[in-house]
Amino acid sequence: MTRLFAFLLCCLVSAAHAQTYPAKSIRIIVPFGVGGPADIYARFIGAKIGDAMGQSVVVENRPGGGAVIGSDAVAKSAPDGYTLLMMSNTHTVNETLIPKKPYTLMKDLAPITGVNYSDLIMVVHPTVQPSNVKELIAQAKAHPGKLNYASSGPGTPYHMAGELFRTMAGIDIVHVPHKGSDQARVAILGAQVHMMLDAITVMAPNVRAGKVKAMGTTGKTRSPITPEIPTLSEAGVPGYETGIWLGLMAPAGTPRPIVEKLNAEIVKVLNSPEVRKNWGDQGATPMPMMIEQFDKFLRDDIAKWAPVVKATGMKVD
Repeated sequence: MTRLFAFLLCCLVSAAHAQTYPAKSIRIIVPFGVGGPADIYARFIGAKIGDAMGQSVVVENRPGGGAVIGSDAVAKSAPDGYTLLMMSNTHTVNETLIPKKPYTLMKDLAPITGVNYSDLIMVVHPTVQPSNVKELIAQAKAHPGKLNYASSGPGTPYHMAGELFRTMAGIDIVHVPHKGSDQARVAILGAQVHMMLDAITVMAPNVRAGKVKAMGTTGKTRSPITPEIPTLSEAGVPGYETGIWLGLMAPAGTPRPIVEKLNAEIVKVLNSPEVRKNWGDQGATPMPMMIEQFDKFLRDDIAKWAPVVKATGMKVD
């Protein structure tokens, strides 16, 4: 009876907290640099749910450590719904890539919902001679280890996309990691590296401006915002497909009613016609999910990338 009473009391307290939540500003920690998809969409979502819930939402960038630094800060925050994590497939890859992290994703963080998905686009600096994927692969095979590609760090979607391209194309290209997608982007635009796979939502304007050359996109079909650019699969690497997705999590132990309230508000935003059109025009697809659905999605993605990471021999201590 004592345990039952304690459980019921805990439920009542959690429900009471949810009724008054949020009573102060909410913080979304983005463990990536400024200007990338996670940063852009965290600010968009933050503004929308802030208006809906009557409190300001502050976005804080904490890049570094392959997203571990910012993510650990959220995992160690008070489980009260006032500190959230904008995360991506970097996190599911890291479960295998960085086994000695100070947190475990599905143990120390609680799923809220998916946010969106978008294709990546492979670009090269205009000084790189090849004008298409087949020519690029031919050059890489003729000169092993001479071409390189930028990423926002080990285990990030941009890194994994590069490794997938390297292995499927059977070529030797060098990975040049950076502390964030913003720095990687500066490197490709400044001709410090030869190529990069980046979110199409961010890199497409640079393609249109002629600052980089597009080789291909990474979806099953051509992106609606760049229909003139072939997929990498049709351009020379049959079966190639990957992308970047974003989601939101809270510290483990956050009261369920608060997580449910956040889920409901965010899903409402993601399902709105305004967001679907606005993001669709940018090349991003909203990815609203119920809590259990997102939980399964995360576990499935961890299982999906584990053999890929192991096959490449990648490991970060």
